[in-house]
Amino acid sequence: MTRAWWSWWRARPPAAGPSAARERWVVVDVESSGLDARRDRLLAIAALAVHVEGERARIALGDSFEVVLRQPEPTDRPDKDNILLHGIGVGAQRQGVEPRDALLAFERYLAGAPLIAFHAAFDETLIERACRATLQRRLPHEWVDLMPVARVLAPEVGARTLDEWMAHFGIRCLQRHQAAADTLATAELLLCLWPRLRAQGPVTFAALQRLASQSRWLP
Repeated sequence: MTRAWWSWWRARPPAAGPSAARERWVVVDVESSGLDARRDRLLAIAALAVHVEGERARIALGDSFEVVLRQPEPTDRPDKDNILLHGIGVGAQRQGVEPRDALLAFERYLAGAPLIAFHAAFDETLIERACRATLQRRLPHEWVDLMPVARVLAPEVGARTLDEWMAHFGIRCLQRHQAAADTLATAELLLCLWPRLRAQGPVTFAALQRLASQSRWLP
């Protein structure tokens, strides 16, 4: 399935600016050349904002970002299984945005917002490595991993993977393992967990981080 948008980046900030929401959280997902975040290359980033207004939250579909990073030396023997998974072929990699421009655009889009991802360590490591190599610095944004948050809020589910959580809550994904679709699925999971999050007390990003840290005590 061809994804024309992978050949360019687009950032769509909220119409009224970040101040339109009391808080703006950004759900992130990446695509990479492999499964080793310490060695493989960052191919693409997708992001989608969740606007938090008091005890309510909504997914802001118009507040999104997508980019594929140009790869200066696409491998001569690409991992075909990996390409079939995320759909970013060698041609799309060659036609992507220059890494520096892509990462600076991503930083502008974030506008200081904290970041959420499912198995966040993978996404954070790839983005941090790319920023250090290209911008000679890291992005100073806070992160939280939604997976341990979900385990704390819904321990009876017993799910581990995003697919298992999606199946439990009946979340449908247009095309799994493509960053833009996965960000929407992750954002929908956050909203499915929202009533339980509200029951814990005031809803803040710091509260999410505290819940994530509590998962270490779960069996």
